[in-house]
Amino acid sequence: MIPAWNDWCDAWTRASVVQGSYIDVRLGRDFGWLWSAHAASTYGTWIAFGAFPLIAVRELHSPAFAVSLLEAAGLVVAAIVAIPLGPWIQHRTKRPVMIGMDLIRFLAMASIPMAYLVGSLSYGHLLVVSILSGAASIAFTAASGAHLKHLVRSDHLLTANGRFEGTTWVATAAGPPLGGALVGIFGPVTTIAADASSYLLSALAILRIRGTDVATPRNPATGLRSADFARGWSVIFHDRALRLLFLNQMAVNGLIMATGPLLAVLLLGEYRFSALEYGLAFGIPSLGGFAGARLSARLVSRYGRQRVMTATGWLRSIFPLGLAFIQPGVPGLLTVIVVEGLLIACMGIFNPINATERLQRSPAEHAAQVVSAWSISSKLSQAAFIAVWGVLATLTSPLTAITTSGILLLGTPLLLPKQEHLTPAGEHHSRLPC
Repeated sequence: MIPAWNDWCDAWTRASVVQGSYIDVRLGRDFGWLWSAHAASTYGTWIAFGAFPLIAVRELHSPAFAVSLLEAAGLVVAAIVAIPLGPWIQHRTKRPVMIGMDLIRFLAMASIPMAYLVGSLSYGHLLVVSILSGAASIAFTAASGAHLKHLVRSDHLLTANGRFEGTTWVATAAGPPLGGALVGIFGPVTTIAADASSYLLSALAILRIRGTDVATPRNPATGLRSADFARGWSVIFHDRALRLLFLNQMAVNGLIMATGPLLAVLLLGEYRFSALEYGLAFGIPSLGGFAGARLSARLVSRYGRQRVMTATGWLRSIFPLGLAFIQPGVPGLLTVIVVEGLLIACMGIFNPINATERLQRSPAEHAAQVVSAWSISSKLSQAAFIAVWGVLATLTSPLTAITTSGILLLGTPLLLPKQEHLTPAGEHHSRLPC
């Protein structure tokens, strides 16, 4: 399957829209394999979308707060475990790190269906796997981001990030409905087994990369200093545009992710949606994300990076408020599909621009630390929001907590950087803060 995907990647990487016209852009065969690894693991992840909440609700009979705690505690501990990984990854070649993290995720996820088959699956087991897979994902993302910056020219990063984003949203569209069907036919842990297998495919794809690798040499005289652990955050907060993008993303992602477990409880529990309906509710809208990712480079070329970021940043803060009108049955299903579709289309446009800005503004010798710091902070902020919203849902109701999130999202665009904070692609040269 991966060789066929790589051939398709090779064909697609021949052309891209830049400045409104088609020009030859060869991202290379090594990028194709990195893209293949991303595709394999992303499809596995989205086939297993909602598997942990589904098992917690249907098999372990966990209440709303426990489901939120499962998400929040896993994110927090995974992020704390990943803090020392940033400088460790920076000084090591990236492909072995990615392969190692894939193998850790495979073993962790594969343990769940094994425990289920012997009747020993527990809430604590789900929590441990959530922590291990979360920490490994942070490390993989940091190594992958640094390797992408090494493989692809700066002026082609938006194209490359658009391809990753488009693949993510296609997987998001196809994965949940397929996963829901698999759960209905074969049981709740089938999708987790598929997710585990996807990490093996990802590792095999990375093994096929033949180009040079990248690692920042460590000064043996200084060794690993305490400042190295905070270097990623230091780079982020030294750059005004990065700082604003960082704060905006933490708030937006936290408020959006806080509603995930609550939507699972509301739709799967109170409104009795089937697993297939639940998958469709989040799968179909993801086609908007694919369309947005394909349009991202064209819109930036035509209207400029800052205008596109501002417009989509505002729109993605408005649409989630529509989730306040969810109700049981077909009307509720259609409401989720429409609201999520509009939100995800904006995210599909915004995310590649954000990822490109982050990589272009990060010094090559600290790219892994910046991506790692960003991922760790995202996990921690999401965990905090999920925990708070779990308490809020317990004190009020899941729908009230979801509505509150939508209202607060309306203020997040105020954190977006202004035009004077952004520099054209390829013209920014980050310097290490003193």
